[in-house]
Amino acid sequence: MVSALLRLREASHAFSTTEQGLAQQILERPELVEQLSIHELARKMFVSPSTIVRMCNHAGFSGYKDFRRAVTNELLLREKNRHMEQKELERSDSLEEIVQKITYKNILSLEQTQSLLDIDVLRQCVRMLQNARYIYLFGMGASLCAAKDAYLKFLRLNKPCFVNEDWHSQLLTARNASQQDLGIVFSYSGQTVEVIECMKALKENKTPVIAITRCVHSPVSSMADQNLYTTANESIFRSGAMSSRISQLNIIDILCTALANEEYEESLDQLSKTHIRKPGDEFSRESGESS
Repeated sequence: MVSALLRLREASHAFSTTEQGLAQQILERPELVEQLSIHELARKMFVSPSTIVRMCNHAGFSGYKDFRRAVTNELLLREKNRHMEQKELERSDSLEEIVQKITYKNILSLEQTQSLLDIDVLRQCVRMLQNARYIYLFGMGASLCAAKDAYLKFLRLNKPCFVNEDWHSQLLTARNASQQDLGIVFSYSGQTVEVIECMKALKENKTPVIAITRCVHSPVSSMADQNLYTTANESIFRSGAMSSRISQLNIIDILCTALANEEYEESLDQLSKTHIRKPGDEFSRESGESS
């Protein structure tokens, strides 16, 4: 289930002016929802209880109780994560402690990314993949690694796709894209200048864009047609972009599997056809048959 506060923020563009003001105050102080009843919150925010109910309905909740429960659970999870984040890497850490901390951060990143996934948005992204003539992939640095992984997976499904290593080639690709194509951009920060320039070119060509990015308002998330949000819990050695890369790869695995599942039998045939046998495969198979 997608984050309650994310749902509120994403839906707020369609709210009335009063509801937008209320939503902004809740996003700034979500603990008020946990602490106050609907009437207490209404008095504090100088709105009517019916305004709060309408805002909750517009954000996809059945009412204030449903919204309050979701926010309370989210704040509890945040507190747990905040406690665990205090266990940062330290100079005195043993190798065993490094293994524990890095593994935990990666697991936490995957769990949080799952909580941000909106199934309706994911379904629309799969449809965009199905309808695309060509898929163009964009990313710099560590995000380029995720783009390359996507390239190999889509290629195995016989979905024509392209990825270039240098930014100039990526920009030229974006300028040559059309309405029939699809751009997928990778930028954890949402601020990557090169990716933003490519997105501008894609938008000029009216090419649909999916962004795999951090769950914050950013130039990348604002320009994309659909956003698949990731999160990360990086260590102090941030230059490796470790857990953010894990989150991006997880999103790609989900997208490719969902795409393959839409044409299940054909995808199985295609995956079998594109499997590249490695030295030792024959021996492994024969050993399995004899045992």
